[in-house]
Amino acid sequence: MVEAKHRYEVLLSGSGGQGVILAGIIIAEAAIAQSLKVVQTASYGPESRGGATKSEVILSDFDIDYPAVTNPDFIIALTQEAADKHAHEVRPEGIVLLDATWVEHLPQNLAAQVVAIPLTEEASEHFGTPLVTNVIALGFFAERNPLVSADQLLKALVARVPRHYRELNEQAFAHGRELAGRT
Repeated sequence: MVEAKHRYEVLLSGSGGQGVILAGIIIAEAAIAQSLKVVQTASYGPESRGGATKSEVILSDFDIDYPAVTNPDFIIALTQEAADKHAHEVRPEGIVLLDATWVEHLPQNLAAQVVAIPLTEEASEHFGTPLVTNVIALGFFAERNPLVSADQLLKALVARVPRHYRELNEQAFAHGRELAGRT
């Protein structure tokens, strides 16, 4: 882990049913287990599936004075709409992870690192279901963020998923970590 920078902002965005909010909760719970200060918020449209969703997580080693993400260090965008709306909010030294399955038009002129991986395709091809797309993204996040350890993220994930889906989610998380190592 690199040295903490006091405030680290994560923005996850996509469509209802993609597990964006669950992923934000898992990041928050893992950070709390590491004794970090955390604020996690979620917003979603009125649709039960398919509407825009967003989860914001702020991690800090001191009290958080403003509970909203203003300049994210890490963005996970799982849809074109999410990428279009949020990618340009990232800090210049930040990371934008895009699901290239759904994001065809990559954001231009970003100083941040942009990584486009077909996350939904990876989930479907390797695990037979797109339902672990968010978990693959979490695995990628585990390798690329400076504060929350992969071990703690995995523990938080396992605590959140039903027992009969643990192995699938553990494998998807490991796959996301592997993808991060390749990019």
